[in-house]
This record gives sequence, C-alpha cells and structure tokens, in this order.
Amino acid sequence: MTVTDIQTPAPATADIKPPLKLKVPVSLTVAFALLGLLLLLAPRHGDAIFNLDPNSSQKIPVVLGDLPVPADVTIALCMVVLALLTAWTWFATATRRKAGAWAPVIFGALAVFVFVTWAAAGASGKVPVVGLLSGALSLAVPLVFGALGGIIGERVGVVNVAIEAQFLLGAFMAAITSSITHNPYVGLIGAMIGGMLVAFVLAAFAIKYLVEQVIIGVVLNGLVLGLTSFLYQIVLVPNAPALNTPAQFGNLKIPLLGDIPVIGPVLFNQPFIVYLMYIVVPLVAFSLYRTRWGLRVRAVGEYPRAADTVGINVNRVRFTNVVLAGAIAGVGGAYFTLASVPLFTQNMTNGLGFIALAAVIFGRWDPMRATFAALLFGFAQNLQNTFSALQSPVPKEFLLMLPYVVTLIAVAGFVGRIKGPAASGKPYIKG
Repeated sequence: MTVTDIQTPAPATADIKPPLKLKVPVSLTVAFALLGLLLLLAPRHGDAIFNLDPNSSQKIPVVLGDLPVPADVTIALCMVVLALLTAWTWFATATRRKAGAWAPVIFGALAVFVFVTWAAAGASGKVPVVGLLSGALSLAVPLVFGALGGIIGERVGVVNVAIEAQFLLGAFMAAITSSITHNPYVGLIGAMIGGMLVAFVLAAFAIKYLVEQVIIGVVLNGLVLGLTSFLYQIVLVPNAPALNTPAQFGNLKIPLLGDIPVIGPVLFNQPFIVYLMYIVVPLVAFSLYRTRWGLRVRAVGEYPRAADTVGINVNRVRFTNVVLAGAIAGVGGAYFTLASVPLFTQNMTNGLGFIALAAVIFGRWDPMRATFAALLFGFAQNLQNTFSALQSPVPKEFLLMLPYVVTLIAVAGFVGRIKGPAASGKPYIKG
C-alpha cells in the first residue's frame, strides 16, 4: 500500500456552521431588562401631555395641539411590543435568519417613547415635541462634525483624540473673525482654519515625529484649553465689543418644507450650518466608499504597506486628510459661537469633543452610523433640559447624568466587540 492509496477524509465543511451573532438579541434583552426594572421600581401614573404645536404660523392648515397619553396603558402596550421584538431577534438568531435592521430601530424608538412617557407622567408641564426634537438636532450638530473629523482621521490611521481642541479653537477663531468682519461666513472659514491648526500639530507629531497619538491628542486638548482661556482673559474680555460680538447665522426657513407640521420646523427652519451638515454627511459617506479618494483613505488606514507598494505616499495621504478632518471638526466648533451662543466663553465646548469621539466608536467608523449616534447623544442631552423645564418629578440628578449614561452604555454595552481600522494609531515607517 502506497501513501497515495490512503484516503484522507475530506473535512465536513457543510456541517460547520458559523457562530451565532448574539450581539443584537443580547443588547435588546439588556435594554428591555433595564427599562423594565426602572418601571417596576418607580411606577408612574397619570397622563403625559405631548404638545405638537410649534408655536409658529403654518401655511398648511393643520390643527395641532395637546395630545394626552395615559401612562399606564401606553407603557404596558409598548412593553409588550418591546418584548415581542426582543423575542423575534432571539428566534431569528437561533434559526439563522436575518432579524432585519427594522427590529432594533423600532425597539429604540419605542423604548425612548416609553421613557419620555414615564418621565412626563404627572408632570406640571407639557412635552414640547417640536422643541425637544429641534433642540436635540441643535445639540447634535457639533457632535456630527466632530465625529466626521474623527472618522476621517482614524480611517487614514491617526487617532484623533484632539476633537475637543479643534472644537474649542474653532469656536474661538470663529468669534474673533466674525466679530471683526461682521460676517458669519468669514467666521466659519476662521473656525475651519482653527481646526486645521490643531490638526496640523497633531499630524506633525504623530506622523513625522512618531509621538504616541493618544498622548499628543490629550496634550493638545489641555494646551488649547489653557491657550483660549488665557487669550479670552487678556484679549476678548477687554475688547469684547470689537472682538467678541460675532455676527451669527439666523434661521433660514425653506419654503414649503418648513411648513410641514412637526417635521418642518425641526429640519427645515435651521441655521446655515445645519443645512451644511445635511450636505457634508452624505458627501463624506459617498466619497469614503465610492471614490478614488475614499479607496486611498481606507487602504492607508487598513494596509499601509500594501498601499505603499502600489505607489501611494502613505504619510502624505495621512497628513492631508488629518488636516481635512480638522477643518470639518472646526465647523462643529463654529456652531457654538455662530449659531448657539452669541459670544465665546472659556471651555464652552464642555467636553463635547469626547462625546463626538464616542460617536465615532459607536458608529463603527461609518459616517451615517456616527451621525445617528450623535443624534442619540444630542437627544439624551436635550431630555434633561426639557424635563427640568417641565418640573418633572424625576430627580434632577438622574436627568443630569442621563447623557453620560447613554454614552457609556452605547460605547461599552451595546456596541459589542468591534475593531477600528487595522492601522489606526500605528505610525508607518517606509522601508
């Protein structure tokens, strides 16, 4: 008998099944359990009043007003639907079917509605639906631009922890340039230059001098905070009328679209920077996956040596795109002084750059997903403002911690084990 006569059994590849992906069912189960525990420990009774009137003249004659929602019945019915959605995801996973993206989306929307109904039940005021959504969008705008800057930076292999610094210097530069020229568009350009300056320093130390990227990002955050605070005291405070009274973007109402009930005032009666966000987000998403530029960016961030072998200058691509990311994040900083607050104040970004970084991770380094993550964080942050105004019986301390709890749960609990671009944070040395 020769060696060739021995028949080696073929591996039974048909019997090997891929591991079950339990991330979505486990996430929904944990969310359902936490929400159910909250409702059991602190039951609420009475009606939650939702006000749908945007308090503006409508060309389309639609009668809007207060919508009373009985808390007990509504919460019970919604919890049944949430339980069914959770069970469906477990069944679909066990039978190796696709649960569908609609399941977690509907689950999230219903869970938020249940929480708002629970918190507003028995409150002395009404839930301003238009104000709640519009405020959430406003708070999410800088987060979206910061997240886009973080995504582009990490996609080319540079961890951008300095989003907070880019926000802060962008807001500072926007206030000064807009005050001097009395033109918010010039202020917007100044904010982009401020973000680019921070990004230039980050790129120089991270790419050329091979400094640990997280460390240089943290150092830049502290440096810009101290620098803007110092300049605020010695430059802006004594010369506030000339240097710290920026011309702001007013709300631009789009005809017809702005008259749509509820949705119109939220989406189509906003400052220019919000409309710019509507353009930049799909543009970055399309360019990242459908253009030669996006292919180079992703190649440099995943396999820089392979990109080098086909003639791509890895470090040049990294440097230019980190600076581009800084310009985009600087637009987010401009929103603070050109659309939100009519002057620059010390540390006015208040750590939102780190929440934008969390949106990058929660969004899996994808522009569209990161945008939805930023909207979620903005909504959570605006909830505390809304319920404080309603004089809700919910403890104030609980509302204050809500945005940060949502951020922690989103990044640590519901994202699962994910990996960013393979070469992110790793300097590339040619040769």
